[in-house]
Amino acid sequence: MVTLEDLKTPKKNTWCPGCGNFGILMAFKKALIQLGLERDQVVLVSGIGCHGKMVNYVNVNGFHGIHGRTLPLATGIKLANPNLTVVCFAGDADCYDEGWGHFSHAIRRNIDITLIVHNNMVLGLTTGQTTATSQKGFRTKSTPFGSIPPALNPIAHALVSNGTFVGRGYSGDMMSLTGLMAEAIKHRGFAFLDVFQPCVTFNYLNTYDWFKERVYKLEEEGHDYTDRQKAIKKSFQWKDHIPVGVFYKEERSTYLDGLPHVKNQALTKIPMEKVAITSLLESMI
Repeated sequence: MVTLEDLKTPKKNTWCPGCGNFGILMAFKKALIQLGLERDQVVLVSGIGCHGKMVNYVNVNGFHGIHGRTLPLATGIKLANPNLTVVCFAGDADCYDEGWGHFSHAIRRNIDITLIVHNNMVLGLTTGQTTATSQKGFRTKSTPFGSIPPALNPIAHALVSNGTFVGRGYSGDMMSLTGLMAEAIKHRGFAFLDVFQPCVTFNYLNTYDWFKERVYKLEEEGHDYTDRQKAIKKSFQWKDHIPVGVFYKEERSTYLDGLPHVKNQALTKIPMEKVAITSLLESMI
């Protein structure tokens, strides 16, 4: 069985001291151990941003993609080899700005992968500009008079896009986050987990203390995660009372279920000797 020592890499960690990414990294490693997954069973895909270094810090198969394109990469990997456990890590700008179209369609298709978004509500890698989830009025070097539009609500969008697993975590509570990650990875279908990840360098508003005063667990209030309408209502709670946990979960057929030729085996395992494409090519002339 894989251990924390097995998951270590020789790469030097360059995140800022106190960064919320540390909690996400450790929670993910512990989730892999909890699930009993071996390193060769897992593929980690990341995009551009501070979160992107996850592929350097976890000793599993990894692919570091370009900005906003983690989900197409992960989709291709899963369709090519359904036996792999595919986990995407993205940032709020990476997913909710550049990658927004891919986010919406991956949810709709119910691809059997897991998406974990490091949501620090700021562009940390490029020194502190706003993102789609930055709070209205948030001042940065590029918005000295405050962010103008209201913040995007990724939980609500995932729910109205018919997401089959929609959750939110907080990197300041690593034990709960570990359980949420394990539950998301086990889910058969597209599992989306938005994670509050304080940026101690550039986000002066959404700090650990700020979250500590506001975050509460949905399960502690008896939330029914099988009721999508109630989940949507919960997704709009903000200000002084912000929920984390599983908002909604259901079992539904996945995209792969509609592709019987690759449903149960990797494309590389399908014999090609008897595959004839001549008639297909001729039909395109």
